[in-house]
Amino acid sequence: MSLFESLQIALFGLVTVFAVLVALSIVISVESKIFNFFVKKKDVQPSAEHEEQTVKANLTDIIPGQLKLIDVDEKTAAMIMAIVSDESQIPLSELNFKYIKAID
Repeated sequence: MSLFESLQIALFGLVTVFAVLVALSIVISVESKIFNFFVKKKDVQPSAEHEEQTVKANLTDIIPGQLKLIDVDEKTAAMIMAIVSDESQIPLSELNFKYIKAID
C-alpha cells in the first residue's frame, strides 16, 4: 500500500466519523424538539400562599446573624447546614445562612 492510498483511507475514515457525528447531532436535536412539542407547558402562577411566604422571606427583613426557617423544622435545617458545610469544605462558623425554605 502506497502513502497516497494510506492517506486516502485515513481521510475517508475521518470524513465518515465526522459525518456520523453530525448526523447524530441532527437526530438528537430533532428528537428534542419533538419531545418538547408533546410535553405540556406548565403555567406557573404563584398562589397567594406562595406570595405570602416570599414576602415573609424578604431579605430586607432579615437581621444579620439571624436565620429564618420557612416550613422547615430546626432538625432539618441543622442537617442542611451541616451538609452544605461538609460539601463546600467551609467551616460552619464561617457560613452565613439567611433563610432556609422548604420547596414543594
